[in-house]
Amino acid sequence: MRRAGLLLALSGRAWRSVRMASSGMARRDPLANKVALVTASTDGIGFAIARRLAQDGAHVVVSSRKQQNVDRAVATLQGEGLSVTGTVCHVGKAEDRERLVVTAVSLHGGIDILVSNAAINPFFGNLMDVTEEVWDKLWKDKEREESIKEIMQIKRIGKPDECAGIVSFLCSEDASYITGETVVVGGGTPSRL
Repeated sequence: MRRAGLLLALSGRAWRSVRMASSGMARRDPLANKVALVTASTDGIGFAIARRLAQDGAHVVVSSRKQQNVDRAVATLQGEGLSVTGTVCHVGKAEDRERLVVTAVSLHGGIDILVSNAAINPFFGNLMDVTEEVWDKLWKDKEREESIKEIMQIKRIGKPDECAGIVSFLCSEDASYITGETVVVGGGTPSRL
């Protein structure tokens, strides 16, 4: 009986340790002194990823096709006390991508993390021009949302913040032994790649 109690106590401590590590309580700033460049990061999932990487200690460079979006995102994140700068970048234009990298390197001396939200299709070219409008019609249309939830067999549509944690984890040293894996952030959506 005493032995069972000891095993339960040890497993309880181990579980608390795992829970603390996964919630970020065990370690502060797992991305400290890293420079993260995040494209299409002034709204939605890109913005949530930029915020989370900065919360976890990274110096983040955000980008968008429109200066006012960059200014708004930078002001919001800096207002939260986060280390963030930004620049205009249309990922479909090579000169913009080049300028983005040069900006990050000149400000921070290098880039440790690159999160690209670029959608490129060899048959149709750059899809980023289309996706902002398409996603806005998709997620703001409640009837369409209900149809998607039914088709995907899920109870709700995920939130941008729910994607950001796994990105931060994969950018950290905690994921240093993970290679060649596909991580689906889909709320239980049946998926195959």
